[in-house]
This record gives sequence, C-alpha cells and structure tokens, in this order.
Amino acid sequence: MPSETVLVIGATGYVGGRLVPLLLASGYRVRAMGRSLKKLEGRSWAGHPLAELAEGDVLDPESLSRACEGCRAAFYLVHSMIAAGRDFVKADRVGARNMVAAAARAGLDRIIYLGGLAQAREHALSEHLQSREEVARILQSGPVPTTDLRASVILGAGSASFEILRYTVERFPLMLAPAWVRTRTQPIAIRDVLLYLRGCLETDAVRGQTLDIGGPDVLSYDRLAEIYAKEAGLPPRRIIPVPFITPAVSSFMIRYFSPVPADIAVPLVEGLRNESVCEDQRIRELIPLEPTGCRDTIRMALKRIRENEVETCWSDAGCLLPPEWTYCGDAEYTGGTIAECGYRVELAATPAEVWRPVVRIGGDTGWYFGDLLWKFRGLLDQMIGGIGLRRGRRHPVRLQAGDALDFWRVLEAEPETRLLLLAEMALPGEALLDIRITPAGDGKTELQFLTRFMPRGLWGLIYWYALYPFHQFIFRGMLKGVARSVGRPVVRGPERFTPKIPDHCPPPWDGADT
Repeated sequence: MPSETVLVIGATGYVGGRLVPLLLASGYRVRAMGRSLKKLEGRSWAGHPLAELAEGDVLDPESLSRACEGCRAAFYLVHSMIAAGRDFVKADRVGARNMVAAAARAGLDRIIYLGGLAQAREHALSEHLQSREEVARILQSGPVPTTDLRASVILGAGSASFEILRYTVERFPLMLAPAWVRTRTQPIAIRDVLLYLRGCLETDAVRGQTLDIGGPDVLSYDRLAEIYAKEAGLPPRRIIPVPFITPAVSSFMIRYFSPVPADIAVPLVEGLRNESVCEDQRIRELIPLEPTGCRDTIRMALKRIRENEVETCWSDAGCLLPPEWTYCGDAEYTGGTIAECGYRVELAATPAEVWRPVVRIGGDTGWYFGDLLWKFRGLLDQMIGGIGLRRGRRHPVRLQAGDALDFWRVLEAEPETRLLLLAEMALPGEALLDIRITPAGDGKTELQFLTRFMPRGLWGLIYWYALYPFHQFIFRGMLKGVARSVGRPVVRGPERFTPKIPDHCPPPWDGADT
C-alpha cells in the first residue's frame, strides 16, 4: 500500500539514508526522522514530493510519538554506539522501550528492525550484539508486530565493516591477526539489505518474525580479506592467526590505520569472535531475491569509491547539534568566555570562483597550507582517543550538512556564502571554524576564516593561548593557498579582523574564571 506513510527512524544513517530514496522511488510516502532537521534538509531526497521530514529522537518520547502519528509502519534503524559511547546499551534499551509505547499509541501495523546475526557457542555474545538482541526482544514484546532482520557483516561502499576491511587489507601485506580471522561469517551486500527491508513492507508473512539475512557466501574473515585484495588489484596478503592478539589489540590497530573511531571499531571487532551464519533460510522463500556474492559486492563498492558515488557513509551517523553558545554572542549568558581568531583576504574574484576551492577543502585536497601540521594534529588526536584525520570526506567536491570532514562535522554548507564546521577532535572545549564568502563590490570578494572556541576550564584556556600563534600562522597561509587556487589577484590582506587578545577572554594567568 504505497499511498500510506512509512516512517524511517534513523534516516540520515548509513542504511536509512539509502532506504529512504529506495522507498520513494517505489512510490511510498516516507516520513524521514532524524535528530537534526538541518541534516535531513541537506539530503538529496529531502525535496521529493512524497518525502516528509521529522525532527525527533528515540530518547525523546514526545518527538517519537509525533513522528509515528499517521504512519502505517516504521523502520527502526538506530543504534547508539556513536551517540552514547560507552552507554550505548542503556541508550538502546531506553530508545526501544520508547518505540514500543509510541508505536502502540499510533496504532502502527508493523515495526521493521535491522538487528545483528551471531551465534554464541564457544564465546559469549559481545556487548554490542547482546544489545542488538535485547532491542529486538523489547520491540517484539510490544503489541505491534516487529520483524527482526538479523544481518551479519554488511558490505558496501561507506559501511563501517567495509572500511575496516579496506584499510586493513590495503595497509598490511602481512597481518598478524587474532584467531577470529578463521571465524565463519555470511556477509550481505547493502543492496540486498535494502531490498529485504522494503520486502518486509510488502509481505505480511514476515510480520512479527525473526529472520536471518545473508549473502550466498559463507567464509572466514581471512578469506574475505583475500577476495578484497584480489578485487582491489593488490598482491596476495599473508594472514597469520596468533592467539595472543586480543580484540582490544585489534581495535587499537584499526583505530590507527582506518578512519573508524574506537567507539565503533571496538564493538564491531569484539563481535567478530562470534560465528554469524544464517541458520534460518525462510527469508529466501518469503522475500525471493538473488543475493549478491562477496566478490561482486566488493567489486561494486570499489567502483563506487573510485567514481565518487558513495551515497551514504558510516560517518553520516551522529547528531548535528551546534553547541548552545553558538546561538548567542553573549559570553556571560552562555556561561563562559568565547575566544576568537579571524583573518580575511580580499580577492578580485566572484563568490562562485572563491567557493570552488573552499568546498573542496580537506580530504585528499588538504587544507591549502601546512598539511604536515594538520596531519600531525590528526595523529595527536588519535593518540589521545580522538578520530584523527582519516575519515576524510564522502565526496571530493560536494558537501552537505551532517557530512564528516576530516575531524570536523559540517553544520552549514551554503554555496558561495558559508561553510561552518564543528570540531569533533578531542579538545578541552568546543570549537567552530567559520568560513565566509562576502561580495565586496566592483568584482571583488572577501574571504574570512574565523575560529571560535569555548574553553573548558583552565586547561581549555591554556590550550587556546598555546595554539594562538599557530592559528595566526595557519590562517594566513590557508588564505594565501585558497587565493592561489582561485587564480585571481589579491586586493588586500591577509589581515586579522579580530582583536589579538579579546577583552572578554583574558589569558589564564590574568585570573580567568576556571
């Protein structure tokens, strides 16, 4: 019944961001729910005539109930590894209970949940997989029939599992790996996951069922790595299982050699010790489709990466809420001091010409100046538990609200006007980088780089003033680098347009409030 509204909870995540356009193309009316309306508005499908955007959070019962009202069915595609960190089990439990209550009040016909597939035989289930099973039990305990599709490793360009595979295989011709590399798994292509999810709307026989979904291949992780190496045109990899490499050591290596942060890598790696093979094959009769093999899936994923056609990425997940102090310029009202450092340059160019290099910033393009310093800062961030620079960016020339950009998150991307970035690196405070492009008349354009920092206590103030000289050095160099990329004459600058030491942000040695 495509004319009835379907709710997709987690519409800006890796799976949800691909399911929404598939449902829209199939004629369904879709209410896409996410925690940030701005992030939803940045999606390519946001303006579709059958799409409705809803801001809500599964941890906020009222917003969740509003989103469920008037819907026939709901896809529950959320988990809290990024949002809640170590408390993800509790957050997932609360969210599932809120969903049960909201679905019952709204009178939904069904809930469709994407869970995890694993068997606890020699090893107990990891905390992550236990949480996925608990969420399924909670959802199925309510009055609304819940279909639990249990998936093993999901392969596709941009998925966390695929990125871990890609980076480890490409960087290590010889790998000393834990014993779980011999564990059997049944990977599934993201394409097949989406088709099964859509099929659950169209097949009444799956209502309330727990069903295993997987691809046609059952293989070990070391065999999966061999297939990747061959499809990527790499020399054969040698993988040696050793018993003393624990999941903790594995996740440590992944953290430093892949863009996937510890909050995601650790739960995923811990779950790899459990065999994940479909024991229930009923889904193939209930929703017939020809599943894609691992080799073809990897080949398609690599093709999409090469052609910059990655629709969604694991890093898309997460909340897009600017710090409260950014809404108000009153430092005392926001409860602290706001430090600023801003430089500008005027170019004999149009805003469109200036925007072209600005929107390409970061990722493979770099930061137009001091790339070694940026890489060093990224390495330091990784060493203290941050995400570093390895996330890169989803697309080389396009940005939208919610995109990850190295160790920043895009808050706003207004073409030819503004790029606003929120720092997601480990900091003793909160930081923004505001890049503005302003017409200056007579065919000239002003480009501004402004960083704003809300320090957290004494260490935050010390951090700011220790790096202040580097900000001046870096910003001047970046502005010159962008100007060279524009290829137009510099009319004025670079020059500072903020006070050297703002009156409202005294140095820590002057009796600042800590």
